[in-house]
Amino acid sequence: MRSNIAITAYSKLFQAFYTATNQFPKKILKNNIMYSQPYLQPYKGKDTRHDCPSCKAKLSFTLYLDGNTHKPIHDNVGKCNRESKCGYHYTPKQYFIDNPTNDYRRDEACLVSKPKPIEPPRPIGTIRFRFVENSASYKSNFVRFLFDHFSDEQIPNVAENYAFGATKNKEVIFWQIDIHGKVRTGKIMQYNPVTGRRIKHESGAIDWVHNKLKQKKQLPEDFNLQQCFFGEHLLKIYPNKCVAIVESEKSAIIASCIVPDMIWLAAGNLNGLSIEKCHVLKGRNVMLYPDLGAFEKWSIKALEIQEKHNCKVTVSTLLEDEATDSDRTNGLDIADYIITELKSKKAIPEIQSFFSPTLQSMIEKNKTLLVLINVLQLEEVF
Repeated sequence: MRSNIAITAYSKLFQAFYTATNQFPKKILKNNIMYSQPYLQPYKGKDTRHDCPSCKAKLSFTLYLDGNTHKPIHDNVGKCNRESKCGYHYTPKQYFIDNPTNDYRRDEACLVSKPKPIEPPRPIGTIRFRFVENSASYKSNFVRFLFDHFSDEQIPNVAENYAFGATKNKEVIFWQIDIHGKVRTGKIMQYNPVTGRRIKHESGAIDWVHNKLKQKKQLPEDFNLQQCFFGEHLLKIYPNKCVAIVESEKSAIIASCIVPDMIWLAAGNLNGLSIEKCHVLKGRNVMLYPDLGAFEKWSIKALEIQEKHNCKVTVSTLLEDEATDSDRTNGLDIADYIITELKSKKAIPEIQSFFSPTLQSMIEKNKTLLVLINVLQLEEVF
């Protein structure tokens, strides 16, 4: 089974060459003196994430670094990644307003006496596809959870499209494969096979393939990670399909089981819907399904993406319209909503005659599809 998944997944992927630009701290000129602005510490493993000083969540806090010394400005100056549930964000500007005696230190630290030469962009780090092939498996607790809710036909289809992987500890590997078929990294997570919830360990809920390969000296220490959408490679395979974007990989897979005629991408987290990452959406019709608490932020981002990348972007209000107070407290996402709908076994309305014969046939084979057409606010495009 593993080889079949890998072969099918591999056959669907395009291989191409590309280059990428590297990001540098922004420079400002003030009183004829060049300063480097502070910036959020890039992710380079768990050592670059810290415990939040506000909510105390482990490894959820990103520090601001001085633009010249590249050292933390202060232990409390940074941003919690749990924007919806915490929202802590103490900026360098506010810190220096609160601590005016440190102003001169900031100016000294940011002073650049000589302009640094601009380095050529480093190529994006990639991982050999054989790691995807070798990991291909249904033997993860996440897939066990899927089999409790979906058919033996649905799961192989999504497994082939998304190239499921598994570790010896039954963790799932969500591979990030870009539009050119290049493997950027893999996100490793453990799930409870009954509830479908993530299980956290001492270092957090997430590990990364590129970090493990670096530890084994199979990747260089300066591996240039630039993440892409989970499922991005499907944009090349299915150029005419509409695109839906959710926050988590779990949501993308569950939604894809129910509505396979759309490409379901995952941004990876609340801030994963970046302008840079969205360049692959040019010319596409896109529907965003933000988690509860992210609607306003993703609505603003939708306008930016639409303007920058010439694509049509719509933001679903499904969760905002249907959520209870408890749902909002718990940060409900589209996967939770779908599973709840399936468990409720609501009476399915009679199939309406305004559907096309093809869609009617699909609904007759899988009646839950009609429920999801309604709850996801989908429309058939002729």
